[in-house]
Amino acid sequence: MPDPVTVRIFCWRGAIRQCKLVHMEQDLLRRVDRLTRTGTPPVMTDVPGLVLMRYDHQRQPNHLIMRPALCVTLQGAKTSLIGDTTHFYGAGDALVVSMEMPAIGTIIAASPSEPYLGIAIMFDAGIMHAALTEMDEPLTSPARPRNAFVSRFDGPVEACVERLVALLDRPKAIPVLYPAIMRELSYWLLSGPGGADLAAMMFGSERIPSVLTALHLLRDRFRETVRVEELAESARMSASVFHRRFKALTAMTPVQYQKRLRLIEGRRLIIGEAVNVENAAFRVGYESASQFSRDYSRMFGVPPRADKGAPAAERLSEA
Repeated sequence: MPDPVTVRIFCWRGAIRQCKLVHMEQDLLRRVDRLTRTGTPPVMTDVPGLVLMRYDHQRQPNHLIMRPALCVTLQGAKTSLIGDTTHFYGAGDALVVSMEMPAIGTIIAASPSEPYLGIAIMFDAGIMHAALTEMDEPLTSPARPRNAFVSRFDGPVEACVERLVALLDRPKAIPVLYPAIMRELSYWLLSGPGGADLAAMMFGSERIPSVLTALHLLRDRFRETVRVEELAESARMSASVFHRRFKALTAMTPVQYQKRLRLIEGRRLIIGEAVNVENAAFRVGYESASQFSRDYSRMFGVPPRADKGAPAAERLSEA
């Protein structure tokens, strides 16, 4: 089980040497531990976009929509399958998600004595874009920007997150200090090693802006029948070129992407709002409840009727 104080071994010029202890800020760990001892995870807070997580046991893979965010593991470990890449992040690591994507999250290290403790901070696109436009040097867009990547959680990024979480003990300060802290956090992320990926995927670049436009159209209209030709037209590409570039960006075809959005929303309706299977199927755009049930069973491993009545906190929480 990962310890708050973690020893990491690095290789340098072919020789293995032991580096100094990477010390996870104890104040932040203790604060999140205290704030998550009551309530049902994930814990939504009064700070916009700030979510705290605590799980006392390993969890089965959970399908969810990951939005652009900084996801930090303070204790324990988890994996997130985004597209065709599995990201591991243990204590002292952070996953940076730069575009909205269907994902599969799994808590792989947690116990009652050392629960999984984590933080998710949803990005404020307006604040981040303002920080980007005021940076001295423009970021060079990578040829193939990453939709997510793992980095160490330390330095100025850690300091910003500590101050953001500390606002929970001073709620009157939240509306005054939140924008400034998020602006600083945005700057450090954009100026860091993955900053060009983050900027390109959130705001587009000369290489991918039209594909992002089509992806947002599909996301907003996932309940409708949207033809690939319509998406390609919105991206100003031929259908074949669009299909290839969309898959390169998401590791899915447009049809697969839309189906995942529909099924994840359908599951939320069934578990979170107690909607019956037939109504859930039609509300997410299926014309056939039986086809919805077949696709649901393939994706989640159980038929939708088996999920009906399941505890929402257990089945829908962010993992």
